[in-house]
Amino acid sequence: MKKVLIIGATSAIAEHCGRIWATRGDELYLVARNEVHLQTIAADYEVRGASSVAINCVNLNELDRHVDLLESAENAMNGVDVVLIAYGTLSNQKECELSVEETLAEIQTNALSTISLLTLIANRFEAKKSGTICVMSSVAGDRGRASNYVYGSAKAMVTAFTSGLRQRLHKSNVTVVTIKPGFVDTPMTSEFKKGFLWVKPYVVAASIVQAINKNRAEIYVPSFWWLIMLCVKLTPSIVFKKMRM
Repeated sequence: MKKVLIIGATSAIAEHCGRIWATRGDELYLVARNEVHLQTIAADYEVRGASSVAINCVNLNELDRHVDLLESAENAMNGVDVVLIAYGTLSNQKECELSVEETLAEIQTNALSTISLLTLIANRFEAKKSGTICVMSSVAGDRGRASNYVYGSAKAMVTAFTSGLRQRLHKSNVTVVTIKPGFVDTPMTSEFKKGFLWVKPYVVAASIVQAINKNRAEIYVPSFWWLIMLCVKLTPSIVFKKMRM
């Protein structure tokens, strides 16, 4: 039985991860902004078999609340074994191009707030020399593209940060797992036309839980995105800048 802290618990992918952990009887501590949604999810997890479920309604952009959040989770479960950070927003690229404030707000949500949490969690896990930190990044962070470079740059920051964190914490027996999903059919992408590259959130969730169980470092979900993004990254800049992506 694990003690799992899910930050961004109302996201579709995180909710499906929680279902898996609840079914195997883990203790869960759920964090998100929407209290009503949190309560609904918590009730579902209890029915599915979770040993205990607690919730905490927090705006994660309020960085000064992060310490209290982590302390509350540790107190509620008498420790934390696994942390999943799975929240974010899908930036409106056009609005960001017209507004510095909008751009910085998106980077705050998708990168800086995550990095704040990672720093605090890393120090706690390093001190006790155990734990797993799993973070949602994105294939969008592998190379900036005109269609979503604000979102992509935030995710690139998260990917680079977790890479360094993984190297730092390796000697302390702490695992850092970076998840890079491709196109996922969630409420956040409801306005997008879906095609054969799209997957359901439960597919990503199953891969996340498996990656945590196997102490993986970094995964693309589905795995074919590794090859797609390799081609994207290897495309020469003189060609890439003329492409519509």
